Amino acid sequence: MLAAERRDHLLGLLAREGKIVAKDVAAGLGISEDSVRRDLRDLAAEGLCQRVYGGALPASPAVADYAARQTVAPDGKRKVASVAVGLVRPGSALILDGGTTALAVAHALPRDLACTVITHSPTIAAALLGHPQAELFLLGGRVFKHSAVACGAAAVEAAQNVSADLCLLGVTGVHPEAGLTTGDAEEAAMKRTLASRAADTYVLASSEKIGTASRFRVLPWEKVSGLITDAAPRNAVVKQLTALGVKVLPAG
Repeated sequence: MLAAERRDHLLGLLAREGKIVAKDVAAGLGISEDSVRRDLRDLAAEGLCQRVYGGALPASPAVADYAARQTVAPDGKRKVASVAVGLVRPGSALILDGGTTALAVAHALPRDLACTVITHSPTIAAALLGHPQAELFLLGGRVFKHSAVACGAAAVEAAQNVSADLCLLGVTGVHPEAGLTTGDAEEAAMKRTLASRAADTYVLASSEKIGTASRFRVLPWEKVSGLITDAAPRNAVVKQLTALGVKVLPAG
């Protein structure tokens, strides 16, 4: 089989199965695992897969810069946001993550809602300046421009000194096996800290992130209260997550 044919075969497997197991592909094609791994390295270099131990998973599309990501699945993000704001109770404290889906949540919050919003995103804080009943608490640190959020030791330390009723957390990858992932190690650490400071954590994920993975794990499924997504309940990955006991709030 030519290299181009192997490439098409691997991409087809990713689309159909949601993962690639290198030893199974090698046995099926009668080639060495080293050949499969080289092919996967090439695909990963093009951003077409995320390599993991033993094979690969679909790569998250949420790797573009912040401005470009605002144009990705805006309807899906608005649907997710509309369900998420229903979890925010009057008088409660909310930890709101950064990113484009969280920004959709900020825009969807009722202007007269009395609550406390804790965020490490200056973009989120600015979006809520026109909410007269919302008290804003901005966590500071080194700004990670990809998601317009503060990360690093200073931001983690600040987050460790707050508590909230609810955390609405964004990720770039949602996968039954890989869990919840993102593309930056410091951002992943910050997200873990934010989630640990809330009584309940719900993950915000529009459908393009479902079944994909990024390099750094944020949390395993048992550490979150549920997932809010506009992916259809009949989606194969959503079915897998439900079977694992993950609470899925549909936003279709």
